[in-house]
Amino acid sequence: MWRASVLTIFPEMFPGPLGVSLAGRALSAGLWSLEAIDIRAHAIDKHGTVDDTPAGGGPGMVMKADVLAKALDSIRADPRPRLLMSARGAPLTQARVVQLAKGDGAVILCGRFEGIDERLIAARGLEEVSIGDFVLSGGETAALTLLDACVRLIPGVMGKEASGVEESFSDGLLEYPQYTRPAVFEGGPIPDILTSGDHGKVAKWRLSEAERLTKERRPDLWAAYLARKKPTF
Repeated sequence: MWRASVLTIFPEMFPGPLGVSLAGRALSAGLWSLEAIDIRAHAIDKHGTVDDTPAGGGPGMVMKADVLAKALDSIRADPRPRLLMSARGAPLTQARVVQLAKGDGAVILCGRFEGIDERLIAARGLEEVSIGDFVLSGGETAALTLLDACVRLIPGVMGKEASGVEESFSDGLLEYPQYTRPAVFEGGPIPDILTSGDHGKVAKWRLSEAERLTKERRPDLWAAYLARKKPTF
């Protein structure tokens, strides 16, 4: 079973949206498990303090290394990666999601305030992960995003395994346009090639459209795609 352990000061945020739809059904079916650990329960004073003022001054508060270490150490040691959702982390990619989904699960620490004590990151070997170049109020929303991306790839979660293959980023390209009935919507028809019954032509059209959209919208992905396709001698 794929196991997720999330450390947060807001355990009530979980499973949240992961408790419905595909992820929720898979959770109920036992295809994966989710444990929300309340960081405040591991505070070392009677007030449940989890943060303190930043060393060197400045605004906001910083989450305490000793409290976070106690919370992390409450989880039995296992091979799961320990992730810290962080705006300064490595960008989360579909390739990393696939790696995580193929593993045993993940331990995810959700920061708050101005961040967490740097010493904790080094002492517990945390991998910092970012879901984008923007700042959130805390790591919980980012953790939900990461978990959703992983859980949908667990065998048995999605109805058709192919749906996890032919989608954006699976081969380094954005997904091709999709259509369904009615055949004509407000004067716009479904492209004839998609109703031709010629699966070879459909596949070529989809690849061409995926390449076109990637080139137009994500030049960074397009450059990487071209580099992978470049023949080596």
